[in-house]
Amino acid sequence: MTEPAETLSDPFQVPALSACLKAGTHSIHERLDTRIMSLSVFSSRERYALFVRTQSRLHHAVARWFENVRLQNWLPELAQRNRLWAVVEDCRDIGLTSEALSEDREVAAQVQILDIYSALGWLYVVEGSNLGAAFLLKQVKKLDLSETFGARHLAANEMGRGLHWRKFKNALDALELAGEQREAALKGAIAAFAFARQNVEQLLASPEN
Repeated sequence: MTEPAETLSDPFQVPALSACLKAGTHSIHERLDTRIMSLSVFSSRERYALFVRTQSRLHHAVARWFENVRLQNWLPELAQRNRLWAVVEDCRDIGLTSEALSEDREVAAQVQILDIYSALGWLYVVEGSNLGAAFLLKQVKKLDLSETFGARHLAANEMGRGLHWRKFKNALDALELAGEQREAALKGAIAAFAFARQNVEQLLASPEN
């Protein structure tokens, strides 16, 4: 596995990595958000519980990369950004069964993130999801849930969502990656959104639910 290559000196020749990831995932991201809202996720606690299961699968799939030493060197405070613990607590709060939780871990375990550059794309998606979680949190509060019960994973960081995201994005953009490494990051981000959509369809759009 090679180290990041030197970037071009002219900043106009190579767009920021975060900008490339945003542009490359815009359509799949928009379709996912639209699909989630079309499925009445916040109409009841039962529907919301299914949404939390999609989050459980996503966070379990990427959790080990928050502990990767090289990524921690590239992205300061990365370990503290891992919200899996919050998702797990939310699952307990809303009474998900041990069978459901086991199934979600098994689905996540099947995900293959093969290299550190692909992991950057997955982390971009997971971190970015917290930026837009303010709207979701408002909806969840209508179900008498909150940042301390049932919706911990939607809570803002103590420094604020915007600053917390910008610190991550700036660290991401400071990486000097070769073209194939940036491509791997984009493929990772697309794969993360696709995995999220797969779980939305399976859990929220299934006739059984």
